[in-house]
Amino acid sequence: MFSFIVSRILQALPVMFVVSLISFAMFAYVGDPVAIMLGQDFTEAQREALVRDLGLDQPFFVQFATFLGNAVQGEFGLSYRLSRPVAELIAERAPATLELALTAAFLALAIGVPMGVYTGLYRNSWLSRFFLTFSLVGVSLPTFLIGILLILTFSVWLGWLPSFGRGDVTRIGWWSSGFFTWSGIKALILPAITLGLFQLTLIMRLVRSEMMEVLRTDYIKFARARGLSNRAINFGHALKNTLVPVITIAGLQLGGIIAFAIVTETVFQWPGMGLLFIQSVGAADIPVMAAYLMLIALVFVTINLIVDLLYYAVDPRLRVGRGKGH
Repeated sequence: MFSFIVSRILQALPVMFVVSLISFAMFAYVGDPVAIMLGQDFTEAQREALVRDLGLDQPFFVQFATFLGNAVQGEFGLSYRLSRPVAELIAERAPATLELALTAAFLALAIGVPMGVYTGLYRNSWLSRFFLTFSLVGVSLPTFLIGILLILTFSVWLGWLPSFGRGDVTRIGWWSSGFFTWSGIKALILPAITLGLFQLTLIMRLVRSEMMEVLRTDYIKFARARGLSNRAINFGHALKNTLVPVITIAGLQLGGIIAFAIVTETVFQWPGMGLLFIQSVGAADIPVMAAYLMLIALVFVTINLIVDLLYYAVDPRLRVGRGKGH
């Protein structure tokens, strides 16, 4: 297991290096940070002093080495737009994005897996057909349109839920959470549904197709011939083998939820990292954009490692293969 983890980490290092190089290239060659930070009225002496402070007078590879060293320590410089440390801004916005993403992922798994199992076991029932029709909506409609329709229905027409913001939050150290206030929970419902609907329908269809395929295999027929109950066959054998690819897809989708929460956060004005990124694009705030890019890459690398470990733990064939030196 230790060698497996080390090999995955070594494979991830070149990916992070390339992403950091791209991020640094954006930081170095897009926009004029000195003009953005000083404004319109500044002297040449002020400009030269700021260039030295930022290290922009150094050669490219020296600047990149400094940038990489600071990034490893979680430092990405100052925001051009807000003149605050980027790490501080990310730390402020990360709880909101993670809370939204984890809630959306939980809804997608908690609802999508049972729906997929049901539609796989009872393919011809009217409820299964309704679920499949519902899944077409989640797959076909773009995220921003789903968010607008939910706002129109539950905020404008019915007035049940807020249409923007995060509501009241509770601070626990540097972390902030809306789970402990009623307004925070209400504000979370619509964005979480909007963000998780596509993943929910994807997981449902994946579980359904895997269940139908597993139920046709020979070992399931052998289990039926042994007289095992349908419950033991469906949940003890079929579902267990169905979850192996589901773990992979669900893990990758979690990374996608965090990365692509930008649209949902913009529609609902959710104060997370995605909204910060959109605001930074409008102001050409390259340090924030570079930090966001590297953070998302780190999230995907970490999730891929966790998925590989879960896959390694669930599928005994991988352990047997590595034990034989394959």
